Amino acid sequence: MSETTIKYPHPNGEITVLWKPKLCIHAGVCVRLLPMVYKPKDRPWCNPENASTEDLINQINQCPSGALGYERNK
Repeated sequence: MSETTIKYPHPNGEITVLWKPKLCIHAGVCVRLLPMVYKPKDRPWCNPENASTEDLINQINQCPSGALGYERNK
């Protein structure tokens, strides 16, 4: 069974934030580190345009479940 991945492109075109909801344990690390990006009660809940690429990558690397990831765009 394949894992569903939702994609949130960063408007600068450098990366796309990837979210695998089935892996998410809702630890809240993303919300605490970048509250201007991750707003669970809003739709869309992920707004990568509100942070730099570097800040997003640093935060994503701290996701304890691996539910958040990123891919570099070509």
